[in-house]
Amino acid sequence: MTPRELLSKGMDLLLAKDMAGFADLWAADGTMEFPFAPPGWPARLDGRAEVRDYLSGYTDVYDIKRVAEQAVHQTTDPEVIIAEIEVDGVLVRTGEPYQRRYISVITVRDGHIIGYRDYWSPLGMTADTDFTGGGRE
Repeated sequence: MTPRELLSKGMDLLLAKDMAGFADLWAADGTMEFPFAPPGWPARLDGRAEVRDYLSGYTDVYDIKRVAEQAVHQTTDPEVIIAEIEVDGVLVRTGEPYQRRYISVITVRDGHIIGYRDYWSPLGMTADTDFTGGGRE
C-alpha cells in the first residue's frame, strides 16, 4: 500500500474502533513518536507490539465519531506524507465532546508504516482525556 492508502485504511480502522487492526499497519520494527508528549506519557514506541499495547486502551478513553478534516501533503520522498487530521468524538468517561487536530509525518516502506511522528498538543488535556496507552489510567 502507498502512504495515502495506509492513511485511508488507518482512518477507517480508527472509526471502526479496530485498534489492533490499526496497529497491524506498522512494520514489525516500525516506530511511533510523540515529540510533544508531556511528562509521564511515552515519547516513542518501538515496534508493532509496543504500538499495539499502547493503543489497546484507546477506545476506553476516546470514541472517535468522524474525521472532520483531512489534508495530505506529499513530500519529495514518495515514502513520506504529512497528514493534517481533525477528529470529532466523545470522551468515553464523561460523554463530553472531543475534538483534536493532529499533524503526522508518516513514512511507509513495503506497505507498512516504519515511522509515524504524531505532533499533537497536550494543552487542554485533563484527567478525562489522559491517555498514556496500554489501557492504563
